[in-house]
Amino acid sequence: MSHAVRPGAAFFDVDNTLLRGASIYHFARGLAARDLFTTRDLVRFAWGQTVFRITGNEQPEHINAARESALAFVAGHDVDDLVTLCEEIYDHTMADRIWEGTHALVRRHLDAGQPVWLVTATPVELARIIQRRLGLTGALGTEAEHSGGVYTGRLNGDLLHGPAKAVAVRALAEEQGLDLEQCSAYSDSYNDLPLLSLVGDPHAVNPDGDLHRHARTRHWPVHDFRHHRRAARVALPAAAVGATAGLVALRMVRHRAARQR
Repeated sequence: MSHAVRPGAAFFDVDNTLLRGASIYHFARGLAARDLFTTRDLVRFAWGQTVFRITGNEQPEHINAARESALAFVAGHDVDDLVTLCEEIYDHTMADRIWEGTHALVRRHLDAGQPVWLVTATPVELARIIQRRLGLTGALGTEAEHSGGVYTGRLNGDLLHGPAKAVAVRALAEEQGLDLEQCSAYSDSYNDLPLLSLVGDPHAVNPDGDLHRHARTRHWPVHDFRHHRRAARVALPAAAVGATAGLVALRMVRHRAARQR
C-alpha cells in the first residue's frame, strides 16, 4: 500500500538573512521621521534591541527586556494606521535592503512549487507586508496585543525568537501536513539553531561567528552575500551598527532643526 508523500516548505528568517539590518529598527526610524516616535524613544528602543542582539542568549532578564521594548512604541496607535505606515515605510526604505542572493534562494523554492514562510521576531504585521511584496506563502512573527483596533503596547504571547521559532514551525507543519525532513530553513543567527536543527535542509545565511562554525562542523550550506567578508568577523551585528549610525544621523537632523527655529 502506497503512502502519500508529505510536502516540504522553506522557512526564512528576516533580519540579516533576507533583509540587511533589523526590520523593526528601520520601521521605528520611519515612524521617527514622521514624528510618531521621539528621539528619546528611538534611543531607548535601539539600545534594548542592540543589547538583545549582542547578548543573543536565552537568559530570562534579556528575554524580558526584549519583550518590554519590542513593541511598546506602538502603544495607543490605531492598528490600521500602523499597517498603512508599515507598507509605506517598507516601500520607501526597506525594499532595497533585501539581499538579492537570499531573494534568489527564495525564488528557487517558489519555482519548485514549495511554500515559503517568513519566521521572524519582527512584528507580524511588518512580516506579512514583506511576505506579500515578495509573493511568499505566509509569515509568522511577534504579535502585538490590540484592543478595539488600538495597540496596547504589550505582546500577545511570546517574542518569536530562538526556541519559540521552532515551536511555531512545528505547529505550522502539523497544521499544514508538512514533512519537516523535506523542509529547508535559512538564518544568520546561532539563536535560530533550534529552527535550523528541526528541518532536514538547514542553511546559514550571512552567519554570525557561532553559526558559521556550527554550520561548517555539520557540513551545512553557508551563503554569505555581504560585500565585505570582514563583516562576518566584527563583534557587533549589522543591526547594531546601523542602529548607532541611524541614531547619530537622526539626532543631528533634529538638533539642526531645533537651532533653526
